[in-house]
Amino acid sequence: MEEITRILDAIQRGDSKAADQLLPLVYEELRRLAACKMARELPGQTLEATALVHEAYIRLVGNGQEQSWDNRGHFFGAAAEAMRRILVEKARKTARRPSRVAFDETVPQEPKPLDDVLTVDEALEKLATEAPEKAQLVKLRYFAGLSLEEASQALGISRATACRHWAYAKAWLYREIREKHDT
Repeated sequence: MEEITRILDAIQRGDSKAADQLLPLVYEELRRLAACKMARELPGQTLEATALVHEAYIRLVGNGQEQSWDNRGHFFGAAAEAMRRILVEKARKTARRPSRVAFDETVPQEPKPLDDVLTVDEALEKLATEAPEKAQLVKLRYFAGLSLEEASQALGISRATACRHWAYAKAWLYREIREKHDT
C-alpha cells in the first residue's frame, strides 16, 4: 500500500519511470473493479473489463496532463471516476431509457443495461451538488464495484459513516430516478 503512494508521489514530481512501476501494482485491483462493473452490463458488450482498465489507466497517467493524488484511496477514487466517465460515454452512444435501476448491496446476478448508467449518472450529478461525499461513495460502489469497506477506506471515512451515507444516497437516488420516470 505504501509503495503505491510512493510511486504516486514520484509521478507527481515528474518521474517518467514511475508510471511504468505503478501499473503492475494496481492492475489486478483495477481489473477486479472493472470486472465487477462489467458484470452488471448486458452480455455481448463490446467493452470488456480489460479495455475499461486500459482506457481508465491511460486517462489517469498516460494522457500527458499533470495529475495529483494524495494517496492510494484518492488514486482509486480517480480510477472509479474515469471508469464512470468511460461507461457514461459508451452508454450515451446507445441511449435508451430503462424501467428501473437497483442499488443492491451485492453485485446483481442479472446484468444491467448501459442505459442504467445514464440514468444513475444524471441523478448522481444532482446528488453531487447537494452531497458530494455521498455521491463519491456511490461512484466508488456503483461504478467501480468497491465494497462498502473499500469505499470507506478510499474516502477516509469510518465504515459507520459510509453505511449512513450509502443508505441516504440509495434513498435519494431511488426517489430522484422514480420521479424522473413517473414524469
